[in-house]
Amino acid sequence: MQGDWGELQLEVLLEKSGLQKGAHFLTQTTLRDDDGAAKRPDFIIQLPENKHLIVDAKVSLTAFERFYNEEDPTLREQHLRAHISSIRSHINDLSGKNYQMLYQINTPDYLLLFIPLEGALTVAAQADPTLFTDALERNVVLVTTGSLLATMRTVAYIWKQEKQSRSVLEIARQSGLLYDKFVNFVEDLRTIGTRLDSARTAYDEAMLKLVNGARPGDTLVGKAEKIRELGAKASKRLPIELIEEESEG
Repeated sequence: MQGDWGELQLEVLLEKSGLQKGAHFLTQTTLRDDDGAAKRPDFIIQLPENKHLIVDAKVSLTAFERFYNEEDPTLREQHLRAHISSIRSHINDLSGKNYQMLYQINTPDYLLLFIPLEGALTVAAQADPTLFTDALERNVVLVTTGSLLATMRTVAYIWKQEKQSRSVLEIARQSGLLYDKFVNFVEDLRTIGTRLDSARTAYDEAMLKLVNGARPGDTLVGKAEKIRELGAKASKRLPIELIEEESEG
């Protein structure tokens, strides 16, 4: 129950730091070592560039609870020693798991051991001043709510910066694509303009053939009008301006 409570408190702390479960941290993930043995770190904190931090939260606080509630000085001392022994035992156990050697993750040489009660670590460290240094020698860093919260907020800030960097890169990529499309659009407009110019030239040449000839009446318009004047039965007439233009030509 203490382990579950510690894990729950740690998960809440991570979320309050701005990290998202499944995106920035994973819980109870089963990994395999080189011998195929299963390893299940309590929490894997994801970092940019595929790096990780491992946090363990299964420290027993039974002895500390007895120490806290005990009034007899002799028994309190015994419970305190048992509490320190419990922490040291967990440090040794965590160090022996060699999580940092798992090929599926890329983590620093040290592991974070989360103690959910600030007072539990403070009392132990005061009674045993070498507790922190001995843990470090075994690549274990002892953290409580305050110190871990500061660390995780730093991780959240790193992710925020990473997201902004990715956004800048995406904006640059999209801008490049937009520019390329604009260049293609301009080229298409120029092609359309060229084709319109060609069509206009062809139109002007065709109109000249209609009304211009070597001599009056020798154009398509002139010949068509001559056929009409000879008595061709037609219900429509060519535009008068074409006829006049042909006559003038």
